[in-house]
Amino acid sequence: MRVVCKLAALTLASLLTLLLGGCSTMGQAPVSRGETQVAPLTASEIGQSDANRMATLGMRDNLDSLYRLLDKLYRRNPAEWRKTGASSRDAAIAQVRTAVENRSPWPELQGKRDIAALSLALSPDFKGDRVAAFIYASADMLIVAHGGKTTFYLVDGVDAQYVYNAARNIESAVWLLATRRNASGQPLLLADEISERERNLSFEREFGKIIGRLDLLSEVLTEKYRRAVITYVQNLAGASFLQFLPVR
Repeated sequence: MRVVCKLAALTLASLLTLLLGGCSTMGQAPVSRGETQVAPLTASEIGQSDANRMATLGMRDNLDSLYRLLDKLYRRNPAEWRKTGASSRDAAIAQVRTAVENRSPWPELQGKRDIAALSLALSPDFKGDRVAAFIYASADMLIVAHGGKTTFYLVDGVDAQYVYNAARNIESAVWLLATRRNASGQPLLLADEISERERNLSFEREFGKIIGRLDLLSEVLTEKYRRAVITYVQNLAGASFLQFLPVR
């Protein structure tokens, strides 16, 4: 079985090389601001549909965005990571990543997960490391919306409505982060800044990427089932026209 999978992966790699070579006849696109990256082919991808692969890549990129936001929020709110007792900001980041990737509960969230954890992390009365709690809860909510998985295969199903709801949850969380104040009247966390000295909207852009990926995946999943129905009807309607006719 392993030999078959390896041969299949090699065949896919060869086809991809040919396809990329064919694309070059369209003319060389500018690469001054970076090049598109092609992920190496793996045998496990044989068990993935196009939608499975898109969901897997979307989850990977969304978690990466949350980790970038984790680092940026810690830089703007250094008092938060010090609440964890970590020796450095990098050590605090590593703790959060490990908890997310292992699906381990975050102690300061009192056993809460998903949207309940997100609500607690954004509560004005929360006393713990709000950056860690917020990012962990956001990541956990996204994973739950995808059926509790981060990698998807043909046997897996992802509900388009849950993914759509996750995008709306991120929008709500960003709005609460920007508008809520703690008991001292200060923002829950320092994030975007617009002033005479600086215009920093990098947090909003990163959150916007997450929302955009979720909305696109939701539409693709919905379209997949819609197109399956249309294709079925087309096959029924066209069956009579595609029959062989007698020639003698």
